Amino acid sequence: MLIKPTLERLRALRLSGMAEALARQMEDPGMTRLSFEERFSLLVDQQWLSRQNKALARRLKNAHLKHAACVEDIDYRHPRGLDRALLQSLSTSQWVAAHHNLLMVGPCGVGKSYLACALAHRAVRDGFTALYTRATRLFRELALARADGSLDERLRQIARPDVLIVDDWAMSALSESERRDFLEICEDRYRTRSTILTSQLAVGHWHEQIPTCRDGRRQHPGPLGAQRLSHRAGRPLYAQGKSGADRRGQGGDAGAWNLKTAADGLPPGRRCNKLCYC
Repeated sequence: MLIKPTLERLRALRLSGMAEALARQMEDPGMTRLSFEERFSLLVDQQWLSRQNKALARRLKNAHLKHAACVEDIDYRHPRGLDRALLQSLSTSQWVAAHHNLLMVGPCGVGKSYLACALAHRAVRDGFTALYTRATRLFRELALARADGSLDERLRQIARPDVLIVDDWAMSALSESERRDFLEICEDRYRTRSTILTSQLAVGHWHEQIPTCRDGRRQHPGPLGAQRLSHRAGRPLYAQGKSGADRRGQGGDAGAWNLKTAADGLPPGRRCNKLCYC
C-alpha cells in the first residue's frame, strides 16, 4: 500500500500530527493487533495533542514572560513564609476565569516578578492568554503609539489578553497622559479580564503617584483606575522583608521572602469630572 500520498494529503489538510502518528503506526508491526477503531482513535489523539502543544507554545511566545517560571517550581521547603494554601488556590486559575486582579507589593528583590510570571504561566497552560510588560515600557509604547496615530489599536491589544502583568507599577509619578492611558486600560479590562500589578509601593500610597486634578474648588488626588483594580483584587499580596540587596549584604538568602495577605486598599472617595478617583 502506498502511504506517501496519504501522508502528503494529511499534511496539506494541516493534520501533521495525524500524519506523523500514521507513519509511526505503519512502521510498528504490533499495531496490526489493534482494531481499526483503536488505531484511528490513536491518530485523533495525536492530532489533538499536537494542536494543543502548538497553541500552548504560541500563547507562551506571545506572553513575553520575563521569567521562565511555573508554580510547580516554587520551593516551600525553605523558610520563606509562603502561604501555600493561598498559592495553590491561585494556581487553579479560577481567579482568571472570575476576572479578578492580583496586587503584589514588596521591596525590590523579593520575587514579585517571578511569582507573577509563574501564575501567568499557569493561566497560559490552562488555556488563557497573557502579556507581560514593565510600567515604563508600557507608557513609552503608548506615547509612541499616540505620536504615530496607532494609540487606539495599541489599547485594544493591551485589553485583549486574559492576564496582563504590569511590573514595577507606581515606581514614579505618572504624567497626565499616562494617567489617562492607564484609566483607559483599566476601564477596558474591568470585569472582563484580569490584571497583575507588582509594586514596591503600598497600595494605599498609589494615589500619591497619580497626577492631581482640580474641579475649580479643591485638589483631588487618586486614580479611578487603581480603585478599579483594587475593587476586583480582594486582598493584595504583600511580600514582606528586606530587599534582595540588603539581604545579600548581610549574608542572607537573596531569595528568601515572606508572602501574606493584607486587607489594604485605596481610601474611599468620589468621582470628579476629570475621571479620577477622589
